[in-house]
Amino acid sequence: MTEVLLIRTDGEVVPLEHTGGSVPVDRGQSIRRTCTVTSADVSLIPSTPMDKLAMYGSRLRISRGVDYGDGTQELVPLGVFRLDEVIGDPSDGPVTLTGKDISACVADDKFTSPYRATGTVVGAIEAIILRSLPDATVISTIIDVPIGARTWDVEADPWAAVQEIAAAAGAICYVNPDGIFVVTTLPDLLTTDPVWAVEATEDGVYVRGSRGMSADRVHNGVLARGESAENNLPPVQWLATDTDTGSPTYWGGPFGRRPMFYSSSTLTSVNACQAAANLKLAASKAPNSKGDFSSLPNPALECGDVIRVTHPDGLRELHQVQSFGVPLDEGGDFPIATISAKEDA
Repeated sequence: MTEVLLIRTDGEVVPLEHTGGSVPVDRGQSIRRTCTVTSADVSLIPSTPMDKLAMYGSRLRISRGVDYGDGTQELVPLGVFRLDEVIGDPSDGPVTLTGKDISACVADDKFTSPYRATGTVVGAIEAIILRSLPDATVISTIIDVPIGARTWDVEADPWAAVQEIAAAAGAICYVNPDGIFVVTTLPDLLTTDPVWAVEATEDGVYVRGSRGMSADRVHNGVLARGESAENNLPPVQWLATDTDTGSPTYWGGPFGRRPMFYSSSTLTSVNACQAAANLKLAASKAPNSKGDFSSLPNPALECGDVIRVTHPDGLRELHQVQSFGVPLDEGGDFPIATISAKEDA
């Protein structure tokens, strides 16, 4: 079962009858979670200025789970979304509602004057988020570290600024399904236990899949540099490379040397450069090995999760989730795209 709640600007919570839709989740996109909901209720289409005013600022809270048939339910949150569009045939429907997770509120609130960030990673991130969403909750699982002063120009994207600041600690920031901002590091494919098994067995959830490799936009080295004239600190840098001799993208192996470059004045130490370089390297070398699968839905999945995939021929691999889409109807497909595939011995 699925549940869609419309949270109006006046605080009223309205359950929405819906006929379908989906929640795509992709950590490769600036806005990680988006949603599309279809409904037969044409009264959802705004027809007056007051209706439009009520839509702007409204949110959708979407969940999927199990109805046990005895009056009890178990629901897993899929996200809290800013309602961006309502469109449909006003006579016969259907009506389509689309939304983005609330990081879009930060991204759209562009700087209208130069913005200066100082202090620590978590403190600077909180300041930017609370500037746009004063009631937001920000949690961190990282060890907080200082940053160099950084000033963004007028028109700059605050959400991009958040990611730049997070990189100084080798971290990322995203909005989780509960609508909470999370500052954390990506799980390591080789040291993280799989959270789910997608198996092509009699009782497994594997439906179909493909696996491949690509050198497109793949880098096996990242040179991260930092220089802060404002703090009167000398330039610092760190070159992170793929040092795994068994890796197809080994630095200096047949793949060659394909570096990318990253710089930020938030990086004021070699340690900060190393953290940022390792973060960027993990993302830039990962696409060389990837998979696309379809399985029975798992609404609790999160981007970055490590899953174990067992193919029809018995081959077992560990994959890191890059993106997936949760259907809002019972028969919907559940596509999963992964990166960083490794054989699981």
